[in-house]
Amino acid sequence: MKPLVSRTYNGISSSAQARFPSSVLKHQCTTSRFLSVVGSVPERENTRCKHTKICHHLLIRSPVRHNSTSTSLAFDRNVKRLQRDNAARARKQWRQTAAANNNDVSKVGDDDDIVDYEYFRQEMALRLVDRLDDIRREEGFPLALDLGSGVGHLYNAISADDAFEGVGGIGGIRKMVLLDSSYEMLHADDDIPLEDGAKERCESYKLHSDEEDKLPFPDGTFDLVLSSQSLHWINDLPNLFKEVFRVLKPDGCFMFSMIGGATLPELRIALTLAEMERVSGVGTHVGPFVELSDVGALMQNAGFALPTIDIDTVEISYPNAAVLMEHLQRMGEGNASLRREQTSRDVFLAASCLYDEMYPLESEDGKDVKASAQVIFAIGWTPHESQQKPSKRGSATHRVGEIVSQHKSDDV
Repeated sequence: MKPLVSRTYNGISSSAQARFPSSVLKHQCTTSRFLSVVGSVPERENTRCKHTKICHHLLIRSPVRHNSTSTSLAFDRNVKRLQRDNAARARKQWRQTAAANNNDVSKVGDDDDIVDYEYFRQEMALRLVDRLDDIRREEGFPLALDLGSGVGHLYNAISADDAFEGVGGIGGIRKMVLLDSSYEMLHADDDIPLEDGAKERCESYKLHSDEEDKLPFPDGTFDLVLSSQSLHWINDLPNLFKEVFRVLKPDGCFMFSMIGGATLPELRIALTLAEMERVSGVGTHVGPFVELSDVGALMQNAGFALPTIDIDTVEISYPNAAVLMEHLQRMGEGNASLRREQTSRDVFLAASCLYDEMYPLESEDGKDVKASAQVIFAIGWTPHESQQKPSKRGSATHRVGEIVSQHKSDDV
C-alpha cells in the first residue's frame, strides 16, 4: 500500500471550466498545501467600515464549533434534509428546462437564468476521485461506500473510466453503495443515462439512510469509504468516524472532502457588519464548520492510521452577493444551525451592499464579487500488519549529529 501522492493545483482545468456556468460564474482556484492555514481576508484600502479588522478576527473561524470533537448538537438535521430535498427539486427543474432547450444539457449553463447548482459538488468529487486514482493497489477496492452521495457525482466519475491495470472503475471499484439522508437527492438523476460501460465497470446500489445514524452494515464490510461535501453538516463527527472505521476491512481506506472553518469569511463579515448596524446584534448565519487542526485528531481518535490531510482554497466569482446567497440556497447549503435566527430583508440588503463594496473582483463583464471556500481533503487507513510503522523509540543506531557531520564531510 502506498500513501497518497502529493500534487499542486494551479487552477481548474479547461475541461472543468466547461462544466461550470460560463456566463454566470467564472471560477479560479488556488491551493494551500499540507496543513496551511488560509491567510487574512483581502481588504480594500478605501473600505469605510472601521470594524472590519475586528470582525475578521472574530469570524474567520467557526464561532460555535471551534472544538469539533464535542458531541453537542450544532445543526438541525431535519432542516438540512428539507434543504437538500428542495435542492434536488431545483435540479430537476433545471433538467426540465434543459429538455425544453433541445435536450442539450451542456449548453444550458450558458443561459443566465438557468444554472446547474451542483457545479461545486461535481468539481470537488472529481478532485477526490483524482486523489483516489493516485493510489496504486493491485487488488483495488472491490466494494465501496459513498457516504452522503447526493446525486452520485462520485459514482459517475469512478464508473466513467477503467481501473489502473485492473477491472472495475477508478480505484478498482466494482460495486458501490450510495447512501444519503435525502431521498429526493439520492434519486434526482435516476432517469439520466450513464456513460457507456459504466454499469459493467461498477454496479451501484442506493440506500436511503441518515449518515448520523448507526451505519446499517456489519463490521468489516467495505474496502473503501468515500465522502464528498457532506460531512460538514454532521453533528457527531467522532461517532461517525468510528462507525466508518467499524465497517471498513483491515487495511481499508477512508477518503473524504469537506468544507473547513475558513469558508465564506467574506459573507460572515458582511452579515455581521450589517447586523451590528441595523439591529445591534450578531447572529449565526454561516453554519459552524470543522477547523483544519481538528481533522487529524478526529481520525486518530477513531483509530485510523497514516492520516494525510491537505486543503484547496477555492475562489468563485459571482455577479453580486445576492446571486451568491441565492446559489447557496439552491445548492441546499443554507444555514441549518440550531442557533439560527430569522434575518430581516433589511439586513440582507445591507449585507449585500457591504459585500459588493468590500470584496470586488475585476472581470471582463465588469465588477464581480468573490467567495472563498476552504476544502479539506483527508485520507486514513484501518491498521494492518503490512503498513509502515515507526521504529521503536531508542532503536536508532546513529546519532543525528553523526549523519549531519558525514554529509558536511561529503560536501567538502
